Amino acid sequence: MIPLYEIKEDTKLLILCREFPTNSGPIDAIGIDKEGQLYIIETKLYKNPDKRLVVAQILDYGAALWKHYIKFEDFLLKIENGVRQNFNTSFAEKVMSFYEIGEEDVQNIYGKMKSDLESGNFKFVVLMDKLSDHLRDLIIYLNQNSNFDFFAVELDYYQFDNLEIMIPKLFGNEVRKSVGVTTSSGMRKKWNKDSFFEDVRKRNSEKVLNIIENLYEFGNTFAEEISFGTGIDKGSITPKININNKKVSLFSIFSNGDLMLPFPTLNLYKENPEIIREFIKNLKLIPSFEFEANENRYSIISLNNVAEHNSIEQFKQVLKDYVNKLKR
Repeated sequence: MIPLYEIKEDTKLLILCREFPTNSGPIDAIGIDKEGQLYIIETKLYKNPDKRLVVAQILDYGAALWKHYIKFEDFLLKIENGVRQNFNTSFAEKVMSFYEIGEEDVQNIYGKMKSDLESGNFKFVVLMDKLSDHLRDLIIYLNQNSNFDFFAVELDYYQFDNLEIMIPKLFGNEVRKSVGVTTSSGMRKKWNKDSFFEDVRKRNSEKVLNIIENLYEFGNTFAEEISFGTGIDKGSITPKININNKKVSLFSIFSNGDLMLPFPTLNLYKENPEIIREFIKNLKLIPSFEFEANENRYSIISLNNVAEHNSIEQFKQVLKDYVNKLKR
């Protein structure tokens, strides 16, 4: 119902949670676009006596998110629970299916959400059956004179015989932000080996570069293919292997030095969770492989923390043993 394609042609909104809890009360809905930009959405009927206060209310929600969800992990856990309640699947799996992207792109979305939460860079949307001239003027004023991105959607309702028709109209996109205002309009690009390793060299130490080269060669020999991501700010590579006629991602490496372990994807035998749990346990026994994990979430390891330890060979062996077990 929210026509964000009027702001940017390919913008598509995924609603993650409804009634999201904050210290200022529940947010009606929280959503993201394909880049991971966070949207705070508030619904109001025109007849509501407090409709003129909706701008203050939704900004208050933004302040509450920014102030009280200091740890991104706490925020993400609430989102994860909401997605599972609404869609009976994990956040990562829902995002991948909705936007038709791979695991290597999920981390870019995580990164954008995290930076938005830390900076308070949200997009605000008010959804109403009718907008007053006062509210339209206020939204234009806010967009013109602040860093806020504020939009309103008016829903025109028509009934024709047995048909009910709802036509959304978007307000707030009349103002074009000046240079320097943070937006999510960056263009994705397809990375390749040369551009990926060029970015790795710019961002990391020689030791981290050597680890990434080691894992790349491992993926080249052990996996059937290596997929390159489409991140805006950083590149990624993901070795994939065929198991039971299904392509399974083994891990993803990002050019900033992060290693992502896609446990929901690797968990092929959900009816027997002990298999994946034993795999996670063996990974945690590797020196310097410190991460929070369970079979239902993606986990990140900074290779900067691994650079001082001879742990990569152990990681490769644990992964090989697990894949061989899956293929039996």
